Amino acid sequence: MTTPDDPSPADKYHVPQWLGDRATRRFHVMAKPAGSACNLDCRYCFYLSKEKLKGGPGPGHMRDDVLETFVRDYVASVTGDEVVFSWQGGEPTLMGVEFFEKVVAFEKRYAKPGQRISNDLQTNGTLLDDDWGRFLKRHNFLVGLSVDGPKDVHDAMRPTKRDQPSFDDVMRGWEVLKRHGVPINTLTCVHRFNASRPLDVYRFLRRELGSTYLQFIPIVEPRDFESAAPQARDLSLLPIVGTPEAKPSHPDSVVTPWSVDPEEYGYFLSKIWDEWLSRDLGKAYVTHCETLVVQRMGMPAQTCVHAETCGKGVAIEHDGGVYSCDHYVYPEYRLGSIRERSLGDMVFSPEQVKFGYAKSETLPKFCRECTYLTDCRGECPKNRLLRTPDGEPGLNYLCRGFKRFFAHARRDADRMASELLASGVVGKPRM
Repeated sequence: MTTPDDPSPADKYHVPQWLGDRATRRFHVMAKPAGSACNLDCRYCFYLSKEKLKGGPGPGHMRDDVLETFVRDYVASVTGDEVVFSWQGGEPTLMGVEFFEKVVAFEKRYAKPGQRISNDLQTNGTLLDDDWGRFLKRHNFLVGLSVDGPKDVHDAMRPTKRDQPSFDDVMRGWEVLKRHGVPINTLTCVHRFNASRPLDVYRFLRRELGSTYLQFIPIVEPRDFESAAPQARDLSLLPIVGTPEAKPSHPDSVVTPWSVDPEEYGYFLSKIWDEWLSRDLGKAYVTHCETLVVQRMGMPAQTCVHAETCGKGVAIEHDGGVYSCDHYVYPEYRLGSIRERSLGDMVFSPEQVKFGYAKSETLPKFCRECTYLTDCRGECPKNRLLRTPDGEPGLNYLCRGFKRFFAHARRDADRMASELLASGVVGKPRM
């Protein structure tokens, strides 16, 4: 409830009415051209249920007119020197090579002089063939391949729609990408089934696949994620950190049974840190390792979850609807439609800027006084499912895991940060 004397969100968050006329606008859009459609039925997927979400985007594929509008407006709205198109799902390869030929054609048509346009594609890899390999290589796509570890680990949680294992098909897709020289990152979800096996997972990715860019994403989903948006639940009913309900193994847990246990996640990150430090430093990029070192140098986080604020990474659905984040594809966080409103206007709107600043402004005192605040920043707001020991809501479900990891790794991270700054290879952060 506001009064006439209250500042508007635009005034409070210092959003100029015509920001694009006076400032460089950089933001990122994650596109979901196939919506939530997928040929796999991963047991932990948070996106498959979007098809049935009341008030959500529903099923469908992106039409050509929506695609063209999206590409034209995205290129026009970003005034920086590079525009990155990220294609995800669901499973984006369900759209076929022909759809992505149109993507590239529209990008060439609307690119501004001197502006770089790049594409990345996140895929389960099972539908890739030589036609895909040739296309992806020819147009310089970076491919993120979803794989959760060795065969027994992967197949336990990533079956097909017919409940058949998918690992062998993923490996065939990997071979297609390697054969055609397509650059590949691996994305691994960390959940109840693989969190206790960090070295099995990591060594498979590094030693058997030869991945040199590894991302690990924790699976944390509240029990009502299919119907309730983050922060929509009664905060007074959230469990207090350290209580049985704050663990996925409890029958009345705040999260789904497949969500990663916080302490196990800390163990997982710590073991991978040790392996990376002893064997792969300078040979492989591991996101949670590299970004910790960068942050200890006083530089911005390389991942959105550990940044101080968020809001500049929106999602566009197949129907043109734009949402605050791909984890916030709920009616409450719909910013508008690309068919009616420019992306730039939506990303820099008062409501989205408020969403971004809320990440830091809603941190509980327990976090603001934490010695690891500048490393963690409260992680992703969608995971703030607990109350602090004194009952204040807004504590991240993974808090204990991150504390375990930071306590384990920060001394070495500080040493590396000091060495890099002293060497002059990396410049000192600007104040």
